[in-house]
Amino acid sequence: MRLVDRRYFLQSIPSAMMLAAAASPPQLAALPNRPKVPGTLSLRARRRTKETGPAEQTLQWPVARTAIIICDMWDSHTCGMSAQRVALMAPRMNQVVSAARSLGVMIIHAPSDTMKFYDGTPWRERMRNAPVAASPFPIINRCPRVPAEERDFPIDDSAGGCDDPILKEFTGPPYPWTREHPAIDIVGFDGVSDSGQEVYNFCKQEGIDKIVLMGVHTNICILNRGFGTRQMTRLGFDVVLARDLTDAMYDPRTRPFVSHARGTELVVEHIETMWAPTILSEDLTRVVPGTADVPARPEKRRSGG
Repeated sequence: MRLVDRRYFLQSIPSAMMLAAAASPPQLAALPNRPKVPGTLSLRARRRTKETGPAEQTLQWPVARTAIIICDMWDSHTCGMSAQRVALMAPRMNQVVSAARSLGVMIIHAPSDTMKFYDGTPWRERMRNAPVAASPFPIINRCPRVPAEERDFPIDDSAGGCDDPILKEFTGPPYPWTREHPAIDIVGFDGVSDSGQEVYNFCKQEGIDKIVLMGVHTNICILNRGFGTRQMTRLGFDVVLARDLTDAMYDPRTRPFVSHARGTELVVEHIETMWAPTILSEDLTRVVPGTADVPARPEKRRSGG
């Protein structure tokens, strides 16, 4: 009898569950969506201007109108150093997302180029089945930098930004990533999509107008994707970036010749100046005390006699 390797067995469980879901599509016909519950997040949001520098304000966001989008936290990467930093970030991200989910925040997983892995699952179908919503302009899959932004961008990532001295050439697709990093749970009422149009459709259907972005990479996908900062801001959503759960593709051997950590900070500061505020992820793990309470029902008056 062939013995099954324990690691192989554990890794095969999610795939087996997805195949089972795909084999019974009638059960996905009427998927329930996330319940809308009371509760308000208090987000300490940082913005900045070139003239005055950083300033902080507090945003009050109802959990029922808020979604977290996890951008491109893949299981692998073309850049080894990037993959290593994602692997370090993923467990903490999962803790934050799990806490936010329990408060009632919608969680959308967006590992681009891996949708085939999730075909037939309720998380994928939930996003795909949302009716098409009218948008103020066509929603595109990629929103690149405009010339003025390109000219003033704080780091040189023209060569890709990989800081790994051992480079592998990928002309893909296919790319080395196949799914979201397994340290991040996809459960319950979560959604999976890498389409800006699908994300827009679902948010409109669910009354979501506030977006928290986290993941990689700050200077590329966080800004450029169809569900990223540029397009979602232009579409009228309130957007913030969780600045402690992101990373940049930056090589210290290029301009401005600073550490990788400082390069990421410079891109975060650029986003705060041009596009959206940033927050610390701990603000997503709790609501304002009392805001999640069920309103007391008025007592019925007794008919006298």
